[in-house]
Amino acid sequence: MKLALMGAGGKMGCRITDALSGNRDYEVSHVEIAPAGIARLKERGVAPVPQNHALEDAAIVVLAIPDVLIGKVAREIVPKLKAGTIVVGLDPAAAFAGVLPQRGDITYFICHPTHPPLFNDETDPKARVDWFGGIAKQNVVCALFQGPEEHYPIGEKLVRQMFRPIINTYRITVEQMAILEPALVETFTSTLVVAMKEAFDEAVKLGVPEDAARAFLMGHLRIQFAVIFGYADFPFSDGALYAISKARDLIFKPDWKSRIMNLESIKRSVAEITQSTQKS
Repeated sequence: MKLALMGAGGKMGCRITDALSGNRDYEVSHVEIAPAGIARLKERGVAPVPQNHALEDAAIVVLAIPDVLIGKVAREIVPKLKAGTIVVGLDPAAAFAGVLPQRGDITYFICHPTHPPLFNDETDPKARVDWFGGIAKQNVVCALFQGPEEHYPIGEKLVRQMFRPIINTYRITVEQMAILEPALVETFTSTLVVAMKEAFDEAVKLGVPEDAARAFLMGHLRIQFAVIFGYADFPFSDGALYAISKARDLIFKPDWKSRIMNLESIKRSVAEITQSTQKS
């Protein structure tokens, strides 16, 4: 299948370029205009092609470009695509925010990698420090946002090649994907992790040697995640449960769930992420 890879020399674009290199199922045309991106492609022995040439007769177009540019780029290229083209987005923001051009005879397939999991069976030293996948195994969530059902397996097959090696792909909706990101993993859990680091820094300021504090925290975080998410078959100690009950009201506002984990808040967050696109 003829595939146009937009933003081929960017960070994500280069990962996809590497993953599809030598794959006979796809004839890839690499589109890149940034000098740094062109240089990264050259390092891989890949020459970029003009956008119009890449889009000509493309069966699949992959948007490996930042959220803030997707609306602008999509408005430029979507009118040029032939009917039945599958446009693949790598993040739900643009689709959920409604910035993708309306055209009923093309498909929008949205996917997002989950990154290698916290608990895994990787033994290769390189895989153990692979944060984005490509060496370490990871999962991917996928959504058929618009288009015929027969296009879903085509998109899923491509996803399994772009983000290989894959553990599982999970079919969800674009709305559910937006609940996961930005709401769950960026708005909420990233903020908690920042707070963990700030608490760690306070422990060091109080006199705990940094190496000792880091070792203690990382070991306990592993157990805490295992207990809370059901990887371990034992509960928290009574002392830990008591500490949680006393600290919860000190740390969290009572209405945090209704303010963060609801669709209206998520819609506002996604609009903010893509607002510069909407203004372009």
